[in-house]
Amino acid sequence: MAIAGQPVFAGVYLSGDYDGLRLHATGADVVTSLGYLQLIAAIVVWARLRRAWPFLATAAVVAAETVQYFAGLDGALWLHLPLGVLTVAGLVTLVVALWRRPPEVVDA
Repeated sequence: MAIAGQPVFAGVYLSGDYDGLRLHATGADVVTSLGYLQLIAAIVVWARLRRAWPFLATAAVVAAETVQYFAGLDGALWLHLPLGVLTVAGLVTLVVALWRRPPEVVDA
């Protein structure tokens, strides 16, 4: 969960330690790259297991991460901050959903 460090690094920067911005920028590169790798894994899951929801959820999170990344580069904090909160919440929800046991299939 590399994304969990992003709010910490942003907080370090906002507290006056300007090295926090460098860490936040590096973290953004890492999180965005991991998101694209996760998207590839979700495509494999969809193709092999015929389960589309992990791909759809991952695509939504990766889209949010990408917008988040460019909003941060542009300095659009009005979008960057709330979207960051939503992205972290979305990823935590996705991780919980992926680790839950699938419902039992009952043959009728």
